[in-house]
Amino acid sequence: MKRTGPTNVHLRVLIRALRKAAKEHEAPIWRRVAELLERPRRKRVQVNISRINRHTKEGDVVVVPGKVLSCGSLDHPVTVAAWAFSAKAYEKIVAAKGRAISIWKLLEENPRGSGVKIIA
Repeated sequence: MKRTGPTNVHLRVLIRALRKAAKEHEAPIWRRVAELLERPRRKRVQVNISRINRHTKEGDVVVVPGKVLSCGSLDHPVTVAAWAFSAKAYEKIVAAKGRAISIWKLLEENPRGSGVKIIA
């Protein structure tokens, strides 16, 4: 029986790129992010802003292998990379002088994954 994965082509390409970066740069963080993104949609991570606020300090870089939702508030600037953001969550991150970027962009900026936290 063939193992199936996400049907979204863009997500499949991202997962492939994460696995490749994990091998090339010996960065196991990208392999773990790829594993979390491969989950079925109903089991994929959804993180509220309040959790990001609770588990980060100013200037931290976090990756959410799923969607960032807007419940709660953010009182310090952080860089958040995620597969998707709700509109309100994006506004709250930017209002706190943080950055809301795609996982692709974070992979380009930091291929070794150093200093990146996974919030799942």
